[in-house]
Amino acid sequence: MSFESSMKKLEELSEKIRDEETSLDEAIKCYEEGIKCYTECSEILNNARQKIETFSE
Repeated sequence: MSFESSMKKLEELSEKIRDEETSLDEAIKCYEEGIKCYTECSEILNNARQKIETFSE
Protein backbone atom coordinates (compact mmCIF):
# COMPACT_ATOMS: atom_id res chain seq x y z
CA MET A 1 0.00 0.00 0.00
CA SER A 2 1.28 3.50 -0.75
CA PHE A 3 1.93 6.10 1.93
CA GLU A 4 -1.00 8.18 0.75
CA SER A 5 -3.47 5.30 0.81
CA SER A 6 -2.25 4.18 4.25
CA MET A 7 -2.67 7.72 5.59
CA LYS A 8 -6.15 7.99 4.08
CA LYS A 9 -7.14 4.66 5.65
CA LEU A 10 -5.70 5.78 8.98
CA GLU A 11 -7.77 8.98 8.84
CA GLU A 12 -10.92 7.01 8.00
CA LEU A 13 -10.32 4.62 10.88
CA SER A 14 -9.72 7.52 13.25
CA GLU A 15 -13.03 9.11 12.25
CA LYS A 16 -14.83 5.80 12.68
CA ILE A 17 -13.39 5.35 16.18
CA ARG A 18 -14.58 8.84 17.15
CA ASP A 19 -18.09 8.15 15.83
CA GLU A 20 -20.47 7.65 18.77
CA GLU A 21 -22.37 4.97 16.87
CA THR A 22 -19.30 2.73 16.51
CA SER A 23 -19.47 -0.23 18.87
CA LEU A 24 -16.60 -1.02 21.21
CA ASP A 25 -15.74 -4.19 19.28
CA GLU A 26 -15.68 -2.32 16.00
CA ALA A 27 -13.61 0.49 17.54
CA ILE A 28 -11.05 -2.06 18.77
CA LYS A 29 -10.84 -3.60 15.29
CA CYS A 30 -10.37 -0.14 13.80
CA TYR A 31 -7.66 0.61 16.36
CA GLU A 32 -5.80 -2.60 15.50
CA GLU A 33 -6.04 -1.89 11.78
CA GLY A 34 -4.93 1.68 12.45
CA ILE A 35 -1.80 0.42 14.19
CA LYS A 36 -1.00 -1.60 11.06
CA CYS A 37 -1.49 1.47 8.85
CA TYR A 38 0.64 3.56 11.19
CA THR A 39 3.41 0.95 11.06
CA GLU A 40 3.30 0.92 7.26
CA CYS A 41 3.49 4.72 7.11
CA SER A 42 6.35 4.77 9.58
CA GLU A 43 8.31 2.18 7.58
CA ILE A 44 7.76 4.09 4.34
CA LEU A 45 8.97 7.33 5.93
CA ASN A 46 12.00 5.65 7.49
CA ASN A 47 12.95 4.14 4.12
CA ALA A 48 12.58 7.52 2.43
CA ARG A 49 14.69 9.20 5.13
CA GLN A 50 17.44 6.61 4.68
CA LYS A 51 17.46 7.17 0.92
CA ILE A 52 17.66 10.92 1.39
CA GLU A 53 20.52 10.56 3.86
CA THR A 54 22.34 8.26 1.43
CA PHE A 55 21.94 10.72 -1.42
CA SER A 56 23.01 13.63 0.80
CA GLU A 57 26.33 12.01 1.65
